[in-house]
Amino acid sequence: MPETTFDVIIIGSGPGGYVTAIRAAQLGFSTAIVEKSHLGGICLNWGCIPTKALLRSAEIYHYLQHAENFGLKVEKVSYDPSAVVKRSRAVSKRLNDGVGFLMKKNKVAVIWGKADIDAPGAVTVKPVEAQPPKGALGPGQYRAKHIIIATGARPRVLPGLEPDGKLVWTYFEAMVPKTLPKSLLVVGSGAIGIEFASFYRTMGAEVTVVEILPQILPAEDDEIASFARKQFEKQGITVLTGARVQKLDKAADSVTATIDDGKGATRTLTVERVISAVGVTGNIEGLGLEKLGVATERGAIVIDGYGRTNVPGLYAIGDVAGPPLLAHKAEHEGVICIEAIKGLNPHPLDKLMIPGCTYCAPQIASVGLTEAAAKGRGYELRVGRFPFAANGKAIALGEDQGFVKVIFDKKTGRLLGAHMVGAEVTELIQGFVVAMNLETTEHELMHTVFPHPTLSEMMKEAVLDAYGQALNA
Repeated sequence: MPETTFDVIIIGSGPGGYVTAIRAAQLGFSTAIVEKSHLGGICLNWGCIPTKALLRSAEIYHYLQHAENFGLKVEKVSYDPSAVVKRSRAVSKRLNDGVGFLMKKNKVAVIWGKADIDAPGAVTVKPVEAQPPKGALGPGQYRAKHIIIATGARPRVLPGLEPDGKLVWTYFEAMVPKTLPKSLLVVGSGAIGIEFASFYRTMGAEVTVVEILPQILPAEDDEIASFARKQFEKQGITVLTGARVQKLDKAADSVTATIDDGKGATRTLTVERVISAVGVTGNIEGLGLEKLGVATERGAIVIDGYGRTNVPGLYAIGDVAGPPLLAHKAEHEGVICIEAIKGLNPHPLDKLMIPGCTYCAPQIASVGLTEAAAKGRGYELRVGRFPFAANGKAIALGEDQGFVKVIFDKKTGRLLGAHMVGAEVTELIQGFVVAMNLETTEHELMHTVFPHPTLSEMMKEAVLDAYGQALNA
């Protein structure tokens, strides 16, 4: 008979869920994970990973179009949309298989179906249409002392912008187009919207982005967002801020949007496709949370710093537990949760230490407080900046547009935030994340030796600039 009782059952196998399952197994817990559609969740199958594969294809296509800038000759540059999508899906498939391997390696049972929490400690798993992986347990009654909810999130739907899968897309459809549209309206300028705007523009589409707030990339430092906007507009992306899409009128193979420009006027725009990128909302429905009295707020499960809900034995991590809605936040939150269950006394999650990355061109990365937020908290600041145009490696790469910005507490030298825009900054930001976690001051950063020639030298130069000591600008 298959095992039906475990120490820990995790509902959802996205980055938060499967990482938590692995850590639980490492800690000696008998562990099961419940999944209803695909191992690895949205991030691996329909989010973080496949979009990066698409953006990589766009990046290479861009370089090929400008090969002469590097002394190279490339003729008749073109692309095959189906092949671009096929590569993206193959990348996801490889990682999906990898998650299955990790579950087997760590002896984590996979239960295939839809979970309903009957009571603390009791879960009913119901059948689903999706084909289960080999060796998965099926529907039935399961028990565990600890139940961790890691069900992720789905695209938010606004009235009048309801996706139909054909003319109005979410990120699901935008990731697997049969053909690439010649014109596109992106509603929303967060990370998802801007990444798709960047991809489709690079591949040749006429792209318009509409954002209801005054600033694109609303979570970013305003100086970074302003620079990024200018770069997008140079690439030919039309950006409308403080604007709202009032309605969409669909034709056979096009959509006409009526847009309120926020200044008392309206305009119409006809495009082949619309991407609704107005955020995501947690998957808290259909789990039985209401009957159990689990507290929720603004579409998310309320937890403490260790993933505990108000109901003993029930926990939540990742997108379903609220912002920031990031895979790496979910993973770390899950590890904290299971280590707290084990009694290891981990540190609670500090959301200010969570980096954010947007993989458009140019890339954007940040951690900690923006300059406006730091001022709002009453800090006296030292702010340093260093441009890509003064960095030898950036110039050699042909990527001299961007800058690094750092924010320090003037009184203590504490690093409060770091913000970057430019090539490969999503790989650089972790240096500042480590520094902040180690409570590094400007003194340590200024006396750290950075290798030359690298883009990372700009990080040190920005710190030096905050204290009037920049050497190369």
